[in-house]
Amino acid sequence: MIDHQIAIVDYGMGNLFNVQCACARVGLRSIVTADKDIIRSSDALILPGVGAFGDAMNNLTQLDLVGVIKDHIGAQKPFLGICLGMQLLLSESEEFGGHKGLDIFKGQVVKFCNTDQQQQGIKVPQVGWNQIHFQRHEDLLQGINKAEYMYFVHSYYAVPEDAGVVLTTTRYEHVEYCSSFLKGSVFAMQFHPEKSGLAGLRLYENWAQYVHKNKELIKK
Repeated sequence: MIDHQIAIVDYGMGNLFNVQCACARVGLRSIVTADKDIIRSSDALILPGVGAFGDAMNNLTQLDLVGVIKDHIGAQKPFLGICLGMQLLLSESEEFGGHKGLDIFKGQVVKFCNTDQQQQGIKVPQVGWNQIHFQRHEDLLQGINKAEYMYFVHSYYAVPEDAGVVLTTTRYEHVEYCSSFLKGSVFAMQFHPEKSGLAGLRLYENWAQYVHKNKELIKK
């Protein structure tokens, strides 16, 4: 057991039980919470989420969690964003007329077009297994096969302005998009690792090791 407290942010947007179970599988002690003091004192933070971008930002604002999340990231403490939790890190989303995000990374969240370049219809949202393609090698991808399949459910995708933060890309129909990014202590992904079998669990294991190393560095 890696005895560090992981706060899983509960803002009413997602199946937090699966995320907590994945943490337990890799030895991370986690708590599902919206308590600012608990989040502030945690060693690492997970922001999961499914649903509408605007609703998510409204919930975070009403719970007074925006500042706490930004402070956590600003302190270079480990942060994991999953699905909607990844999108919220960007500046804004075009969903339902446009909404401001946390603005940790400059960029936009845009919707898949429901026709391809030949004007043929495509299914939106993307639901199911798709491949991730490495853009660079990092410890957090250790043990993950190139072109590994992960599980996706989404209609919108992140377009960060800085291409250097992109860790993996995924192709859906005619769109090649950022399916995960990494900068500093922030690791975020569009897919659901907790629903992605052994490969997804390996990502949790890698992140758990990163949390452990980060805590040891702080002690020194």
